[in-house]
Amino acid sequence: MFSFVSTGHGNQLFIPKDWCCRLWTSRNVDKLKGLVPDELILGDLASFAERRCDVIVEVCHPKIVKEFGLDFLSTSHFMVGSPSALSDPALNQKLRQVAQQYGRTLYIPSGALWGGQDIQKLNDSGALKALFIRMSKHPSCFRLTGDVLSDWTEEEGRRVLFRGSVADLCPLAPNNVNTMAAAAVAAGTLGFTGVQGEIVSDTALSEYHVVEVEVTGPGGFSVHTVRRNPAKLGAVTGSATYNSFWNSLLVCKGHGGRVYLC
Repeated sequence: MFSFVSTGHGNQLFIPKDWCCRLWTSRNVDKLKGLVPDELILGDLASFAERRCDVIVEVCHPKIVKEFGLDFLSTSHFMVGSPSALSDPALNQKLRQVAQQYGRTLYIPSGALWGGQDIQKLNDSGALKALFIRMSKHPSCFRLTGDVLSDWTEEEGRRVLFRGSVADLCPLAPNNVNTMAAAAVAAGTLGFTGVQGEIVSDTALSEYHVVEVEVTGPGGFSVHTVRRNPAKLGAVTGSATYNSFWNSLLVCKGHGGRVYLC
């Protein structure tokens, strides 16, 4: 039994009609009308315990993870669709503790991250030395806090918006850097403060998003991948990421009290 916590956008992309699930939304309940039976919609997340399920899937906003994540994990496995929330070290630690305490799995979907399991293996072997990720998108595809991109024009071309630790980047672009957050989870020895990220606004990218990953190991070992993800103007998420998310969801069958990149 799966339950989805969402704003109401895109649920039909994730859920086949023959799936046994319950959909919740903390806002925009009307967007679910006609898509699912009314009895499967829960408008008040505070009453989530009334809907028993095996896996709770958040596809909403990092604040939902902060407000309800610990409670979700105490009753069900929990898939975090907004892993940028884990850039908060206190929340990250508490979620891990609760997962272990109750024997639940905290699932982190790979999303647009290519080679996440390989990064994790290198990390677990103690050989991961550095990790850098660059995400480039059309300026209309960014949802940033503040007014960093308020003055963009179609003629400006390429602009580096931020370069630094993923820990510092997540609060600036909580809806745009979940790929980097997943990488920080995979690279546990480096963590959110050690993994470096860069976001780039580029008006030439009108048809896709670009994610570049640079992995550094010992003795000159390195890997550089470039992923081009088709995306419409204004789209926060590229089209291929939906399929990636769906495949991650199929893995969520319980992996014990730990964090699991899927």
